[in-house]
Amino acid sequence: MHSETAIRILVVDDHTLFRRGLIALLASQPGMTVVGEAADAGAAQRSALQLQPDVILLDNHLSGVEGVDALPGLREAAPNARVLMLTVSEEAQDLATALMRGASGYLLKTVDIEVLAESIIRVHRGESPISPEMAGKLAMAYQTLQQRAAATPRDPIDSLSPRELQILAELARGASNKEIARIFSIAEATVKIHVQHILRKLNFNSRVQAAVHAARVLGTDN
Repeated sequence: MHSETAIRILVVDDHTLFRRGLIALLASQPGMTVVGEAADAGAAQRSALQLQPDVILLDNHLSGVEGVDALPGLREAAPNARVLMLTVSEEAQDLATALMRGASGYLLKTVDIEVLAESIIRVHRGESPISPEMAGKLAMAYQTLQQRAAATPRDPIDSLSPRELQILAELARGASNKEIARIFSIAEATVKIHVQHILRKLNFNSRVQAAVHAARVLGTDN
C-alpha cells in the first residue's frame, strides 16, 4: 500500500543486490513505501535531507564510512526520522556505538521480512526493536555506554576514529577535500562527512581551527 499515511523508508546499504532485494520485499508490505536508496554515507545524508523519511534502514558496513559514523549526520539531516540499523555485526561494541549515536533499533540481516516489517512499524511508533540474538548483549552495550560517559579524555581529539585522525592530519597540512579523497581513495563527499564529524567532535566551527589544533597536538608540520 502506498498511501499518504504509509511509513516512508530510506534504504542505505552499499551492496546493490541486497539493497534492491530488500526494496522489492518492502514493496510487498502493506503500510510502507521506499522513497529512496543510497549506497554510501554522503548520498544517504543528501537523500535524508531531501526526502525527510520516517525510517532510515542503515547498514553498518558502508564504503568509506561505517554506518554508526554516519548516524550523527543523518540525524541532523532528518531529525524526525528514526534510524533502524540492519547489519551483520553481532558485536556488543557496535550495538553500543549505534545506540549512543542515535539509532532507535538494531537488527541482524538474518531477520525474516515479516519481523523486519513489524520492527519498522515498531520503530516508527517510538519503540526500540533489538534482534533476539543481540538482546543478551544489551547489558554489555549499556556498560560500554556508561564507561564512555564516565571517561574524560585528555583532549577531544582522543575521540576521533583512526580514519578521522588521518584526515585531520591532512587538514593540518592544508590539503583540500579533493586531495584527501585522492590520498585515501575515497569519495570527496565521504571526506566532507568525515570533516563534519571532526569539527563536531572537536567543537570547532571551521577546518582552519581544526588544522591549527591538529598541528599543535599531533605535531604535524606543513
